[in-house]
Amino acid sequence: MDSVGINRAPLGSASAAAVSPRRGIALRRSVAFANRRFGSVRSTTARAQSGNAGRSMTEDRECIMSEAEMSLKYSSGKAFPLGVSQVEGALNFAIFSQYASSVILCLKLPGRGTEDDKDVDIIEFVLDRQKNKTGDIWHVSVEGLPSSSVLYGYHVDGPQGWHQGHRFDSSAVLLDPYAKLVSGRKYFGIAEEKSNQLFGTYDFDSSPFDWGDNYRLPNLPETDLVIYEMNVRAFTADDSSGLSSDVRGSYLGVIDKIPHLLELGVNAVELLPVFEYDELEFKRYPNPRDHMVNTWGYSTINFFAPMSRYASAGGGPVAASKELKQMVKELHKAGIEVILDVVYNHTNEADDANPYMTSFRGIDNKVYYMLDLNKNAELLNFSGCGNTLNCNHPVVKELILDSLRHWVQEYHIDGFRFDLASVLCRGPDGCPLDAPPLIKEIAKDAVLSRCKIIAEPWDCGGLYLVGRFPNWDRWAEWNGQYRDDIRRFIKGDPGMKGVFATRVSGSADLYQVNKRKPHHGVNFVIAHDGFTLYDLVSYNFKHNDANGEGETNDLNVLSLRSRQMKNFHVALMISQGTPMMLMGDEYGHTRYGNNNSYGHDTGINHFQWEQLEQRRDGHFRFFSEMIKFRHRNPILRQDRFLNKNDVTWHEDCWENLESKFLAFTIHDHSSGGDIYLAFNAHDYFVDAVIPPPPHHKCWNRVVDTNLESPNDIVPEGVLFGGSKYRIAPYSSILLKAKP
Repeated sequence: MDSVGINRAPLGSASAAAVSPRRGIALRRSVAFANRRFGSVRSTTARAQSGNAGRSMTEDRECIMSEAEMSLKYSSGKAFPLGVSQVEGALNFAIFSQYASSVILCLKLPGRGTEDDKDVDIIEFVLDRQKNKTGDIWHVSVEGLPSSSVLYGYHVDGPQGWHQGHRFDSSAVLLDPYAKLVSGRKYFGIAEEKSNQLFGTYDFDSSPFDWGDNYRLPNLPETDLVIYEMNVRAFTADDSSGLSSDVRGSYLGVIDKIPHLLELGVNAVELLPVFEYDELEFKRYPNPRDHMVNTWGYSTINFFAPMSRYASAGGGPVAASKELKQMVKELHKAGIEVILDVVYNHTNEADDANPYMTSFRGIDNKVYYMLDLNKNAELLNFSGCGNTLNCNHPVVKELILDSLRHWVQEYHIDGFRFDLASVLCRGPDGCPLDAPPLIKEIAKDAVLSRCKIIAEPWDCGGLYLVGRFPNWDRWAEWNGQYRDDIRRFIKGDPGMKGVFATRVSGSADLYQVNKRKPHHGVNFVIAHDGFTLYDLVSYNFKHNDANGEGETNDLNVLSLRSRQMKNFHVALMISQGTPMMLMGDEYGHTRYGNNNSYGHDTGINHFQWEQLEQRRDGHFRFFSEMIKFRHRNPILRQDRFLNKNDVTWHEDCWENLESKFLAFTIHDHSSGGDIYLAFNAHDYFVDAVIPPPPHHKCWNRVVDTNLESPNDIVPEGVLFGGSKYRIAPYSSILLKAKP
């Protein structure tokens, strides 16, 4: 079927040859030159992309080609590397499209209007299929372009067979999948900004980032990690952060708060997505979510470019890149690793009902997305977001690998958490693969060999792979079973004592396979998508209307909630495996029962620094000291699974489903610094018999969650000489053997 859209001048036309005699490529600001005198063109005018396809407009007008345009020289270019690269005094542009029938490079030169102008002329290069195409890669080399500040995109046309999986629209200006920087709006969440058109850009002028002569990667052992899941913007966006308005919600804002992370005791941050995304995507057309702002970022536009609106003072993409590196450098200087939450399971381009065409859909929908070719080539949706990236297609697989290597080599990232990673285990038809090529290559890749790689081992299509994720002894997993079982035991569900013991001792039932270690299970009670810890102990049901239900002034209720938050934190920090906690739980952040707050750029998500100060000597102190206790006691973070000599379970009625009390001792074979723990999930007191301490040692009480601060945790310990300990309802204790 013939392509539709703007009619393009044939490359062999006399007018095209007159303007651009070399290599048969048309240098144009126009859609046609026929029947016009030299220098009189039909200008293409960029328009902000909207709702469905993001169409550009054209208008006829007389204009004279600028000196800059006339000085541009071009040649066939080369196929690799994809994206923009410097080559022999020129810039090379290369883009993959297997099914395209035509590709046009669109350029916006610096000085041709401001970046915020809606109406700006775009220079176009029409690529010749014979001379500018190698295999399925289209390419062109351009001399005379500035080495920075140029914006670029592509028109791509091809077959219109919807039922065959194609979604070409030649009027859309599309973003290069390999663009290393993306230019769009400058300020986060400001709908009044004029420009909504996304362009790729580049910066070959700036000097390489100075990482410093004494710079070192932390290279922390996985056994030692305590992960802090956080959102860059939400961490400092609130006025209570005390930062200037230019810095709040930015990469630089995180730097200012590194002392807080050190005081808390975490040594790795897991950042919610920092790839370029459109936080205003819900506002494209009237819908029930059009009042919301996407603050979490799980809607990737480009897999190489840092989120430009996390730059300070609206600095744009180049500043964002530099400031992200500065943030990583300062975190590393503090001994804190940086793990990125990456979303390779879908993109921002939504579904066929309300598509948001910005890149992949218009470049090669049939390659980049999983389709049901037996059902009118509709997009398969294992992500819950309308589309699913075709991750194990060779081209898409290589794009993902190139993206990961880019973040490691360019930004010195230490690891990745893969959102809905089970999608990455599916073939092009959506069927699960036993040995997914992408998962294997990530595990075996030399550049990624130093990185932590963590899977969220499920997707929205029901592929639940906790404990079964293909791993090659490298992949760690979010242990969703840990979350569920710990929650049920601590809140007092019957029949959970045995599985609670299994979870805190490292989930050997899930991970003791081949050469896997306890640290391959990432333990968590709370993550970004769900209740905060405070809300978990305060709400029985979600309240996503933010109606405030669940608040109370009842002192007994508040005391119980406080104990339960501490109980969860104790369980997390004494468990074998890798612990992860959520930003804000260290002071008891509430979202008022909203368990899916992705669309709120408000105090619902923003870290409340004033509340932290109010609770610093109580709740925060407990959380911080418990993390530091874990760091000081290696027996809580072993690199092998526990055996019968490592732990003594003070239990003889495992089959009693009504028993909600568990006590055990973890033995320190090197120095005798045993740790005794007891958890009471009953609603009554339990008199626990305390075993004798190791030879020449005495028990010291470090934790009793029933006590008020500062007695709830005493790092140096309080001597305990009794044979029994009366443990309060819904509380836990920790004793440490000391000389």
